[in-house]
Amino acid sequence: MSAFLGLQCHLCKTVFPGEASYVCDRCLGPLEPIYDYAAIAVTRAQIESRPKNLWRYRELLPIAGEPRTGFNSGFTPLVRCTRLAARLGVSELYIKDDSVNHPTLSYKDRVVSVAATRAQELGFRVLACASTGNLANSVSAHAARLGMECCVFIPDNLEPGKVQGSAIFNPTILAIAGNYDDVNRLCTQVADRFGWGFVNINLRSYYAEGAKTLAFEVAEQLGWRYPQHLVSPVAGGTLLPRILRGFRELKQVGLVDGQLPKIHAAQAAGCAPVVHALQNGLEAPELVRPDTIAKSIAIGNPADGHQVLESVRGTGGSGAAVSDEAIIDAIQLLAETEGIFTEPAGGATLGGAIDLIQRGVIPPDESIVVCVTGNGYKTAEVTRERMKAPVRLSRAFRDFEAWAATRDAEVSRAT
Repeated sequence: MSAFLGLQCHLCKTVFPGEASYVCDRCLGPLEPIYDYAAIAVTRAQIESRPKNLWRYRELLPIAGEPRTGFNSGFTPLVRCTRLAARLGVSELYIKDDSVNHPTLSYKDRVVSVAATRAQELGFRVLACASTGNLANSVSAHAARLGMECCVFIPDNLEPGKVQGSAIFNPTILAIAGNYDDVNRLCTQVADRFGWGFVNINLRSYYAEGAKTLAFEVAEQLGWRYPQHLVSPVAGGTLLPRILRGFRELKQVGLVDGQLPKIHAAQAAGCAPVVHALQNGLEAPELVRPDTIAKSIAIGNPADGHQVLESVRGTGGSGAAVSDEAIIDAIQLLAETEGIFTEPAGGATLGGAIDLIQRGVIPPDESIVVCVTGNGYKTAEVTRERMKAPVRLSRAFRDFEAWAATRDAEVSRAT
Protein backbone atom coordinates (compact mmCIF):
# COMPACT_ATOMS: atom_id res chain seq x y z
CA MET A 1 0.00 0.00 0.00
CA SER A 2 1.24 3.48 -0.85
CA ALA A 3 1.28 6.21 1.83
CA PHE A 4 1.74 8.88 -0.86
CA LEU A 5 -1.13 11.40 -0.68
CA GLY A 6 -0.29 14.13 -3.21
CA LEU A 7 1.71 17.36 -3.35
CA GLN A 8 1.93 20.34 -1.03
CA CYS A 9 3.46 23.79 -1.44
CA HIS A 10 6.61 24.15 0.64
CA LEU A 11 5.72 27.78 1.42
CA CYS A 12 1.96 28.28 1.74
CA LYS A 13 1.09 24.59 2.43
CA THR A 14 -1.66 24.43 -0.21
CA VAL A 15 -2.36 20.80 -1.17
CA PHE A 16 -2.47 19.63 -4.80
CA PRO A 17 -3.18 16.29 -6.51
CA GLY A 18 -0.20 14.07 -7.32
CA GLU A 19 0.14 15.21 -10.92
CA ALA A 20 2.96 16.62 -13.05
CA SER A 21 3.11 19.91 -11.17
CA TYR A 22 6.10 21.53 -9.56
CA VAL A 23 5.12 25.13 -8.73
CA CYS A 24 2.28 26.40 -6.54
CA ASP A 25 -0.20 28.46 -8.58
CA ARG A 26 -0.92 30.64 -5.54
CA CYS A 27 2.51 31.70 -4.28
CA LEU A 28 4.92 30.13 -6.81
CA GLY A 29 6.52 28.02 -4.09
CA PRO A 30 7.96 24.58 -4.89
CA LEU A 31 5.72 21.53 -4.46
CA GLU A 32 6.78 18.45 -2.53
CA PRO A 33 5.12 15.08 -1.90
CA ILE A 34 3.20 14.44 1.30
CA TYR A 35 2.55 11.11 3.01
CA ASP A 36 0.28 9.55 5.57
CA TYR A 37 3.08 8.96 8.08
CA ALA A 38 0.68 7.42 10.60
CA ALA A 39 0.04 4.61 8.11
CA ILE A 40 3.75 3.76 7.77
CA ALA A 41 4.59 0.94 10.16
CA VAL A 42 7.77 -0.45 8.58
CA THR A 43 10.48 -1.75 10.92
CA ARG A 44 14.27 -1.80 10.69
CA ALA A 45 14.21 -5.58 10.32
CA GLN A 46 11.76 -5.40 7.40
CA ILE A 47 13.93 -2.87 5.58
CA GLU A 48 17.10 -4.86 6.20
CA SER A 49 15.49 -8.00 4.73
CA ARG A 50 14.72 -6.33 1.41
CA PRO A 51 16.86 -6.15 -1.76
CA LYS A 52 19.76 -3.71 -1.50
CA ASN A 53 18.41 -0.94 -3.68
CA LEU A 54 16.69 2.39 -3.08
CA TRP A 55 13.22 0.78 -3.14
CA ARG A 56 13.86 -0.85 0.28
CA TYR A 57 12.43 2.48 1.54
CA ARG A 58 9.36 2.16 -0.70
CA GLU A 59 6.90 3.48 1.92
CA LEU A 60 8.60 6.89 1.91
CA LEU A 61 8.74 7.35 -1.86
CA PRO A 62 6.09 9.06 -4.06
CA ILE A 63 4.79 6.36 -6.38
CA ALA A 64 1.33 4.85 -6.44
CA GLY A 65 2.10 1.35 -7.69
CA GLU A 66 5.15 -0.85 -8.11
CA PRO A 67 8.65 0.43 -9.03
CA ARG A 68 9.43 0.29 -12.76
CA THR A 69 13.22 0.82 -12.78
CA GLY A 70 16.16 1.30 -10.40
CA PHE A 71 16.22 -2.28 -9.12
CA ASN A 72 20.02 -2.10 -8.90
CA SER A 73 20.27 1.60 -8.02
CA GLY A 74 21.08 2.93 -4.58
CA PHE A 75 22.50 1.30 -1.46
CA THR A 76 25.97 2.47 -2.43
CA PRO A 77 28.95 2.00 -0.08
CA LEU A 78 29.49 4.11 3.02
CA VAL A 79 33.28 3.89 3.25
CA ARG A 80 35.07 4.40 6.59
CA CYS A 81 38.11 6.41 5.52
CA THR A 82 40.81 5.82 8.13
CA ARG A 83 43.82 6.90 6.04
CA LEU A 84 42.11 10.07 4.81
CA ALA A 85 40.91 10.83 8.33
CA ALA A 86 44.46 10.54 9.63
CA ARG A 87 45.68 12.97 6.95
CA LEU A 88 42.99 15.47 7.92
CA GLY A 89 43.38 15.00 11.68
CA VAL A 90 39.84 13.77 12.34
CA SER A 91 38.62 10.64 14.10
CA GLU A 92 35.55 9.41 12.18
CA LEU A 93 35.20 10.19 8.47
CA TYR A 94 33.07 8.44 5.85
CA ILE A 95 32.60 8.83 2.11
CA LYS A 96 29.10 8.07 0.83
CA ASP A 97 30.25 6.79 -2.53
CA ASP A 98 27.63 7.31 -5.23
CA SER A 99 30.41 7.27 -7.83
CA VAL A 100 29.60 3.55 -8.12
CA ASN A 101 25.84 3.89 -8.36
CA HIS A 102 24.19 1.68 -10.98
CA PRO A 103 23.84 2.03 -13.94
CA THR A 104 25.53 5.38 -14.72
CA LEU A 105 27.91 6.02 -11.80
CA SER A 106 26.31 9.02 -10.13
CA TYR A 107 23.72 9.89 -7.51
CA LYS A 108 21.34 10.83 -10.35
CA ASP A 109 20.37 7.15 -10.64
CA ARG A 110 18.46 7.60 -7.36
CA VAL A 111 16.35 10.53 -8.48
CA VAL A 112 15.74 9.23 -12.00
CA SER A 113 14.55 5.84 -10.73
CA VAL A 114 11.75 7.58 -8.85
CA ALA A 115 10.96 10.20 -11.53
CA ALA A 116 10.89 7.66 -14.36
CA THR A 117 8.58 5.35 -12.43
CA ARG A 118 6.23 8.24 -11.71
CA ALA A 119 6.45 9.41 -15.34
CA GLN A 120 5.11 6.07 -16.51
CA GLU A 121 2.37 6.14 -13.87
CA LEU A 122 1.30 9.56 -15.17
CA GLY A 123 1.30 8.39 -18.79
CA PHE A 124 4.29 10.25 -20.24
CA ARG A 125 5.78 8.79 -23.40
CA VAL A 126 8.88 11.00 -23.70
CA LEU A 127 11.37 11.20 -20.84
CA ALA A 128 13.59 14.28 -20.94
CA CYS A 129 15.86 16.49 -18.86
CA ALA A 130 18.07 19.55 -18.74
CA SER A 131 21.48 18.38 -17.62
CA THR A 132 25.13 19.15 -16.96
CA GLY A 133 25.96 15.55 -17.85
CA ASN A 134 25.27 13.03 -15.09
CA LEU A 135 21.50 13.47 -15.23
CA ALA A 136 21.49 13.06 -19.02
CA ASN A 137 23.43 9.79 -18.60
CA SER A 138 20.94 8.48 -16.07
CA VAL A 139 17.78 9.57 -17.90
CA SER A 140 19.11 8.00 -21.10
CA ALA A 141 19.88 4.69 -19.38
CA HIS A 142 16.62 4.38 -17.45
CA ALA A 143 14.55 5.41 -20.49
CA ALA A 144 16.29 2.70 -22.51
CA ARG A 145 15.45 0.12 -19.85
CA LEU A 146 11.82 1.23 -19.86
CA GLY A 147 11.55 1.44 -23.66
CA MET A 148 10.64 5.14 -23.52
CA GLU A 149 11.54 7.77 -26.09
CA CYS A 150 14.25 9.99 -24.64
CA CYS A 151 15.53 13.51 -25.33
CA VAL A 152 18.25 15.16 -23.25
CA PHE A 153 19.27 18.81 -23.40
CA ILE A 154 22.86 19.69 -22.46
CA PRO A 155 25.20 22.72 -22.67
CA ASP A 156 27.38 22.44 -25.76
CA ASN A 157 30.68 22.42 -23.80
CA LEU A 158 30.25 19.27 -21.70
CA GLU A 159 33.08 16.85 -21.05
CA PRO A 160 33.29 14.25 -23.86
CA GLY A 161 32.99 11.36 -21.41
CA LYS A 162 29.63 12.58 -20.20
CA VAL A 163 28.33 13.12 -23.73
CA GLN A 164 29.38 9.57 -24.64
CA GLY A 165 27.80 8.33 -21.41
CA SER A 166 24.43 9.45 -22.75
CA ALA A 167 24.92 8.71 -26.45
CA ILE A 168 25.54 5.00 -25.89
CA PHE A 169 21.89 4.58 -24.87
CA ASN A 170 20.73 6.17 -28.15
CA PRO A 171 18.66 9.13 -26.90
CA THR A 172 18.21 12.32 -28.89
CA ILE A 173 20.87 14.71 -27.57
CA LEU A 174 20.36 18.44 -28.06
CA ALA A 175 23.53 20.44 -27.32
CA ILE A 176 22.45 24.00 -26.62
CA ALA A 177 24.69 27.05 -27.03
CA GLY A 178 24.88 28.39 -23.47
CA ASN A 179 25.28 27.27 -19.87
CA TYR A 180 22.98 25.09 -17.78
CA ASP A 181 20.73 27.97 -16.77
CA ASP A 182 20.15 28.78 -20.46
CA VAL A 183 19.36 25.12 -21.16
CA ASN A 184 16.96 24.92 -18.22
CA ARG A 185 14.99 27.98 -19.34
CA LEU A 186 14.53 26.44 -22.79
CA CYS A 187 13.42 23.12 -21.30
CA THR A 188 10.81 24.83 -19.15
CA GLN A 189 9.25 26.21 -22.34
CA VAL A 190 9.43 22.82 -24.06
CA ALA A 191 7.80 21.06 -21.11
CA ASP A 192 4.90 23.52 -21.09
CA ARG A 193 4.38 23.43 -24.86
CA PHE A 194 5.04 19.79 -25.75
CA GLY A 195 3.96 17.96 -22.61
CA TRP A 196 7.11 15.88 -22.29
CA GLY A 197 8.10 14.39 -18.95
CA PHE A 198 11.11 16.43 -17.83
CA VAL A 199 12.41 14.72 -14.74
CA ASN A 200 13.85 17.92 -13.26
CA ILE A 201 11.08 20.31 -14.37
CA ASN A 202 7.45 19.14 -14.42
CA LEU A 203 8.39 15.90 -12.61
CA ARG A 204 10.79 17.66 -10.22
CA SER A 205 8.59 17.04 -7.16
CA TYR A 206 9.05 13.27 -7.59
CA TYR A 207 12.63 13.41 -8.87
CA ALA A 208 13.79 15.33 -5.80
CA GLU A 209 12.33 12.73 -3.41
CA GLY A 210 14.72 10.11 -4.74
CA ALA A 211 17.55 12.07 -3.13
CA LYS A 212 16.16 11.23 0.34
CA THR A 213 17.31 7.66 -0.11
CA LEU A 214 20.91 8.76 0.35
CA ALA A 215 20.01 9.91 3.87
CA PHE A 216 18.08 6.72 4.59
CA GLU A 217 21.10 4.64 3.59
CA VAL A 218 23.61 6.68 5.59
CA ALA A 219 21.56 6.26 8.77
CA GLU A 220 21.03 2.54 8.18
CA GLN A 221 24.69 1.94 7.29
CA LEU A 222 25.78 3.72 10.48
CA GLY A 223 23.69 1.29 12.52
CA TRP A 224 20.49 3.34 12.47
CA ARG A 225 22.06 6.53 13.80
CA TYR A 226 22.83 9.97 12.45
CA PRO A 227 26.31 11.34 11.76
CA GLN A 228 27.11 14.62 13.49
CA HIS A 229 28.05 16.36 10.23
CA LEU A 230 27.24 15.78 6.58
CA VAL A 231 28.82 17.73 3.71
CA SER A 232 26.84 17.83 0.46
CA PRO A 233 27.57 19.39 -2.92
CA VAL A 234 25.10 22.02 -4.11
CA ALA A 235 24.19 22.54 -7.76
CA GLY A 236 20.48 23.13 -8.40
CA GLY A 237 19.79 22.42 -4.74
CA THR A 238 17.92 19.13 -5.06
CA LEU A 239 20.13 16.96 -2.90
CA LEU A 240 20.96 18.82 0.31
CA PRO A 241 17.42 19.73 1.47
CA ARG A 242 16.17 16.21 0.73
CA ILE A 243 18.97 14.68 2.75
CA LEU A 244 17.67 16.66 5.71
CA ARG A 245 14.07 15.73 4.83
CA GLY A 246 15.10 12.07 4.76
CA PHE A 247 16.76 12.26 8.17
CA ARG A 248 13.66 13.94 9.61
CA GLU A 249 11.33 11.34 8.13
CA LEU A 250 13.33 8.51 9.70
CA LYS A 251 12.73 10.12 13.08
CA GLN A 252 9.07 10.78 12.27
CA VAL A 253 8.34 7.11 11.53
CA GLY A 254 10.35 5.88 14.51
CA LEU A 255 13.32 4.31 12.73
CA VAL A 256 16.04 6.60 14.12
CA ASP A 257 16.34 8.72 17.24
CA GLY A 258 18.83 11.37 18.27
CA GLN A 259 19.95 14.81 17.19
CA LEU A 260 19.86 15.66 13.50
CA PRO A 261 23.25 16.28 11.90
CA LYS A 262 24.60 19.66 10.88
CA ILE A 263 24.32 19.86 7.09
CA HIS A 264 27.07 21.79 5.27
CA ALA A 265 27.03 23.06 1.66
CA ALA A 266 30.02 22.79 -0.67
CA GLN A 267 30.34 24.62 -4.00
CA ALA A 268 33.06 25.52 -6.46
CA ALA A 269 34.35 29.07 -5.95
CA GLY A 270 33.60 29.75 -9.61
CA CYS A 271 29.90 29.05 -9.02
CA ALA A 272 28.97 29.57 -5.38
CA PRO A 273 25.66 31.46 -5.15
CA VAL A 274 24.48 29.48 -2.10
CA VAL A 275 27.72 29.80 -0.15
CA HIS A 276 27.83 33.52 -0.95
CA ALA A 277 24.26 33.87 0.37
CA LEU A 278 25.18 31.98 3.55
CA GLN A 279 28.24 34.14 4.15
CA ASN A 280 26.37 37.38 3.52
CA GLY A 281 23.10 36.64 5.32
CA LEU A 282 20.97 36.75 2.17
CA GLU A 283 17.44 35.32 2.02
CA ALA A 284 18.00 33.81 -1.42
CA PRO A 285 21.01 33.17 -3.67
CA GLU A 286 21.94 35.82 -6.21
CA LEU A 287 22.49 34.77 -9.82
CA VAL A 288 26.10 34.13 -10.85
CA ARG A 289 27.67 33.13 -14.15
CA PRO A 290 29.53 29.81 -13.71
CA ASP A 291 33.29 29.63 -14.29
CA THR A 292 34.68 26.36 -12.89
CA ILE A 293 35.99 22.95 -13.90
CA ALA A 294 33.23 21.42 -11.74
CA LYS A 295 30.66 21.54 -14.53
CA SER A 296 28.21 19.11 -12.93
CA ILE A 297 27.57 21.63 -10.12
CA ALA A 298 27.96 24.77 -12.25
CA ILE A 299 24.42 26.09 -11.85
CA GLY A 300 24.33 29.83 -11.24
CA ASN A 301 20.60 30.03 -10.50
CA PRO A 302 19.78 27.05 -8.22
CA ALA A 303 16.08 26.19 -8.39
CA ASP A 304 15.98 25.04 -4.76
CA GLY A 305 18.52 27.51 -3.44
CA HIS A 306 16.13 28.95 -0.83
CA GLN A 307 15.52 25.47 0.58
CA VAL A 308 19.26 24.83 0.76
CA LEU A 309 19.71 27.99 2.82
CA GLU A 310 16.83 26.96 5.11
CA SER A 311 18.32 23.49 5.61
CA VAL A 312 21.87 24.62 6.30
CA ARG A 313 20.84 27.38 8.68
CA GLY A 314 18.19 25.24 10.36
CA THR A 315 20.75 22.59 11.34
CA GLY A 316 23.52 24.97 12.35
CA GLY A 317 25.56 24.08 9.29
CA SER A 318 27.86 26.20 7.18
CA GLY A 319 29.22 26.50 3.66
CA ALA A 320 32.52 26.43 1.80
CA ALA A 321 33.53 27.56 -1.68
CA VAL A 322 36.50 25.70 -3.16
CA SER A 323 38.92 26.89 -5.84
CA ASP A 324 39.49 24.76 -8.94
CA GLU A 325 43.05 24.08 -7.76
CA ALA A 326 41.79 22.86 -4.38
CA ILE A 327 39.19 20.69 -6.14
CA ILE A 328 41.93 18.87 -8.06
CA ASP A 329 44.00 18.56 -4.86
CA ALA A 330 41.02 16.91 -3.12
CA ILE A 331 40.37 14.53 -6.04
CA GLN A 332 43.97 13.36 -5.88
CA LEU A 333 44.02 13.13 -2.07
CA LEU A 334 40.92 10.94 -2.02
CA ALA A 335 42.33 8.69 -4.73
CA GLU A 336 45.73 8.34 -3.04
CA THR A 337 44.39 7.63 0.44
CA GLU A 338 41.20 5.64 -0.15
CA GLY A 339 41.25 4.41 -3.75
CA ILE A 340 38.14 6.41 -4.73
CA PHE A 341 38.20 8.41 -7.98
CA THR A 342 35.66 11.21 -7.94
CA GLU A 343 34.68 13.82 -10.50
CA PRO A 344 35.18 17.55 -9.71
CA ALA A 345 31.86 17.80 -7.85
CA GLY A 346 33.19 15.29 -5.32
CA GLY A 347 36.47 17.17 -5.22
CA ALA A 348 34.54 20.32 -4.35
CA THR A 349 32.66 18.48 -1.60
CA LEU A 350 35.75 16.95 -0.03
CA GLY A 351 37.59 20.24 -0.50
CA GLY A 352 34.73 21.98 1.29
CA ALA A 353 34.93 19.47 4.14
CA ILE A 354 38.68 20.04 4.42
CA ASP A 355 38.13 23.80 4.59
CA LEU A 356 35.46 23.43 7.29
CA ILE A 357 37.74 21.14 9.32
CA GLN A 358 40.70 23.49 9.02
CA ARG A 359 38.58 26.48 10.08
CA GLY A 360 37.29 24.57 13.12
CA VAL A 361 33.68 24.61 11.91
CA ILE A 362 33.70 20.80 12.04
CA PRO A 363 35.44 19.57 15.22
CA PRO A 364 38.01 16.79 14.71
CA ASP A 365 36.38 14.39 17.19
CA GLU A 366 32.90 14.38 15.60
CA SER A 367 31.56 12.02 12.91
CA ILE A 368 31.58 13.32 9.34
CA VAL A 369 29.97 12.03 6.14
CA VAL A 370 31.12 13.51 2.81
CA CYS A 371 28.92 12.87 -0.23
CA VAL A 372 30.70 11.87 -3.44
CA THR A 373 28.09 12.05 -6.18
CA GLY A 374 29.87 11.18 -9.43
CA ASN A 375 32.70 9.15 -10.96
CA GLY A 376 36.08 10.56 -11.94
CA TYR A 377 36.40 8.40 -15.03
CA LYS A 378 33.77 10.60 -16.71
CA THR A 379 35.96 13.70 -16.30
CA ALA A 380 39.47 12.27 -16.33
CA GLU A 381 40.79 15.15 -18.42
CA VAL A 382 40.64 17.60 -15.50
CA THR A 383 43.40 15.76 -13.63
CA ARG A 384 45.48 14.63 -16.61
CA GLU A 385 48.17 17.30 -16.25
CA ARG A 386 48.77 16.25 -12.63
CA MET A 387 49.41 12.59 -13.45
CA LYS A 388 52.85 11.06 -13.68
CA ALA A 389 53.81 9.87 -17.15
CA PRO A 390 54.40 6.10 -17.52
CA VAL A 391 58.00 4.90 -17.18
CA ARG A 392 58.87 3.47 -20.59
CA LEU A 393 61.23 0.47 -20.69
CA SER A 394 62.22 -2.11 -23.26
CA ARG A 395 61.29 -5.74 -22.74
CA ALA A 396 64.81 -6.57 -21.57
CA PHE A 397 65.22 -7.51 -17.90
CA ARG A 398 68.48 -5.54 -17.65
CA ASP A 399 66.57 -2.33 -18.36
CA PHE A 400 64.18 -3.10 -15.52
CA GLU A 401 67.15 -3.84 -13.23
CA ALA A 402 68.73 -0.50 -14.11
CA TRP A 403 65.45 1.32 -13.43
CA ALA A 404 64.95 -0.54 -10.12
CA ALA A 405 68.46 0.35 -8.96
CA THR A 406 67.85 4.01 -9.70
CA ARG A 407 64.54 3.88 -7.88
CA ASP A 408 66.07 2.20 -4.81
CA ALA A 409 68.76 4.88 -4.69
CA GLU A 410 66.16 7.63 -4.82
CA VAL A 411 64.14 6.02 -2.01
CA SER A 412 67.29 5.65 0.07
CA ARG A 413 68.18 9.32 -0.36
CA ALA A 414 64.60 10.37 0.55
CA THR A 415 64.68 8.38 3.81
